[in-house]
Amino acid sequence: MLLGEFTHTLDDKNRLTLPAKFKSELSKTIVITRGLDSSLFVYSQEEWEKITDKLANLPMTDGDSRGFSRFFLAGATETQLDKAGRVVVPEHLKQFAKLKKDVVLAGVQSRVELWDAKLWRSYTQRIEKDADLMAGKLGEIGVL
Repeated sequence: MLLGEFTHTLDDKNRLTLPAKFKSELSKTIVITRGLDSSLFVYSQEEWEKITDKLANLPMTDGDSRGFSRFFLAGATETQLDKAGRVVVPEHLKQFAKLKKDVVLAGVQSRVELWDAKLWRSYTQRIEKDADLMAGKLGEIGVL
């Protein structure tokens, strides 16, 4: 399970070194795609196949299904970790997530989320304020 929060930097060639904890849990081949809330999602090859299988089973006649599949799949990039455990973040994804030099990698169960450090701080401050409300809603549906 991917857990934890790590601050790293993108170098001048858009390379990012993954934390050792994440490297051991991801495969050598990973997929980076547009995520939600101005982040990028990083999946192992195995997890990516599970996601794409689910997307393939969505009804093509549903506009939201088509739109999300296009959003999620068209921007995806399959890439390899280099010998130093680095990955290159493609320019189109870097722009989508508004990544600058300082970034945060957050383990979220089956994926890693890649955030611009300032956006991550802003997001977490907002979520922390609403944690009690979210917990109440999750409690109503039996999660907590």
